[in-house]
Amino acid sequence: MNKVQSITCSATSNLDVRIPDPQGRHIVLYFYPKDATPGCTTEGQNFRDNHPAFVDANAVIYGVSKDTLAKHEKFKAKQEFPFELISDEQGELCELFGVWQLKKFMGREYMGIVRSTFIIDPEGKIVKSWDKVKVKGHANEVLEALVSL
Repeated sequence: MNKVQSITCSATSNLDVRIPDPQGRHIVLYFYPKDATPGCTTEGQNFRDNHPAFVDANAVIYGVSKDTLAKHEKFKAKQEFPFELISDEQGELCELFGVWQLKKFMGREYMGIVRSTFIIDPEGKIVKSWDKVKVKGHANEVLEALVSL
């Protein structure tokens, strides 16, 4: 997929988020497996800590998992995330972006979200993507890519 067709998603703060962004900003859309787990918490904290630089680069950040909005609200509040979390309980966004995949852990196979990030320009074009993301240094890498656009 090179371009995202307009889609509206339910997010924290009782918001409906539109992709692409109607205000002309780039969207940093990061998919993560589950709220309040070590890697997902660290990833969110890294985006949180770099948030002012993303805003300066005319970007909005959204985290996405299949957790409920209620779980997202608790996670967002506890971690003081200045960005919204999108609830994709039905997996529509995960399927659209191809992040719902077969995973293996300790000899067990299961379907789950592969940690992935996408930068979407104001016209809906995916200008950069990462899959099978390693958390350490990832938010900085995304910011560098965004600034270089």
